[in-house]
Amino acid sequence: MYFRSGSKSRQAWRSRSFPTLLLLGILFLGVASSLPAATASGPESGGSTAAGEAARVAGQIEVRPGSSDEAIDRRLTQILEATGWYSEIAVEVGEGVVFLDGRTASADDRAWAGELAGKTRDVVAVVNRIQVAEKSPWDLSPALGELQALWERTVQQLPRLGLGLITLLLVGAITLLTAMGLRRIFDYRLSPLLRDVAARVLSILVFLVGFYLVLQVAGLSRLAATVLGGTGLAGLVAGIAFRDILENYLASILISLRNPFRSGDLVEIAGHSGIVQRVTTRGTTLMNLDGNHVQIPNATVYKSIIRNYTANPNRREIFEVGIGFENEAAFAQEIALGILQEHPAVLKIPESLVLVDALGSATVNLKIYFWYDGSAYNGLKVRSSLIRLVKRAFEKERISMPDEAREILFPEGVPVRMLESVPPEGPQERPLEPSPPTPETVTTEAEGDLSSEDGQLREQARKGRSPDEGESLLEEDGGSR
Repeated sequence: MYFRSGSKSRQAWRSRSFPTLLLLGILFLGVASSLPAATASGPESGGSTAAGEAARVAGQIEVRPGSSDEAIDRRLTQILEATGWYSEIAVEVGEGVVFLDGRTASADDRAWAGELAGKTRDVVAVVNRIQVAEKSPWDLSPALGELQALWERTVQQLPRLGLGLITLLLVGAITLLTAMGLRRIFDYRLSPLLRDVAARVLSILVFLVGFYLVLQVAGLSRLAATVLGGTGLAGLVAGIAFRDILENYLASILISLRNPFRSGDLVEIAGHSGIVQRVTTRGTTLMNLDGNHVQIPNATVYKSIIRNYTANPNRREIFEVGIGFENEAAFAQEIALGILQEHPAVLKIPESLVLVDALGSATVNLKIYFWYDGSAYNGLKVRSSLIRLVKRAFEKERISMPDEAREILFPEGVPVRMLESVPPEGPQERPLEPSPPTPETVTTEAEGDLSSEDGQLREQARKGRSPDEGESLLEEDGGSR
């Protein structure tokens, strides 16, 4: 019985004491958690100045618990005056409400003062009446401050800038040596234009890598990334802005690769005939048959039909002759073909042809084809000589060469009156006897010696001043043509 009553009493005591112990533990934890704050606000921390308190805005500004409005006023006034950011500062505290008055130069300083007052213990509300002073438009202090800061940063970066300048000089020297070495390597393997383009492209790549290193050494990493990122954009903008120039430049590269003609060749490009003088990165310069310089853009040259008369010296010319219907066409063909075969400027192979081309209104038209060596003879002179010889032969064989027939209508008719023939008085003149035919020569003084004028044009081109300066991208002609 005693044992049981003792057990019941111990159980009752435990049930009554457990809530009490739990409440004491909670109170102990609350007191322990408040000790650091009390310590921070105690006398041990009294050595901190007002400026130091102003710098710790992130935490609460402590005054003694249950401090009066006067203590809050005094503490806030000390902190705000210690910063030196405010003028005519005045703090009033009533019933835990803080009223801030004064002037400051920045809106951020005004907001900071309000946050400072709001984080002070025992403050219920804050009325921030601090005014922000308006700056004069003639106040140059911000600009002077920025200049001073820039100068300080420049002085700090001078050693790195000096090292970057030395690196830049080394990069420039390496780029020049690279370009010279590449030109020597490609001297005998590529055309002048391709050699120059390859050397420039590779040297530009070397310079870009070196310039990137210079910016990194100088501490301008962001600028280096901007330069590398803007290279593609700059190329795109340049391609759009200078489309025609780039098109001519690329066309000059393709012309240098394909070599459709050489310097000194007689060509016809876009309706212009002449001797090729030079091809630059801009255009192709010709000296036409009149002795004038003609410049054609390379883009036009590359996209046009090019006739190179010098690539194959043998050329063919054509002229047409009309004979009367009463004449035998086959006989006239044999006579003309004999003239062609006997002419010294006409080639035997390929053979010459005399073909009946068409039946005109009053003539049978013959087309005469012949070949000649363009490097030795002038086509216009040879053609003139053959037309003259064929006309002479047709006249000798009494082959008529009538003009085109023309029909004239007289609606009212034409009166015709017959006159009696009356013998003229006086002595009659004897008819003139035809003079004996003179021997026909192959050339005349007007036609010259039928020789080609290409050599004369090349000589004029050498003596003349080229209107397009710069190195020619074509191989020079050997002068055998």
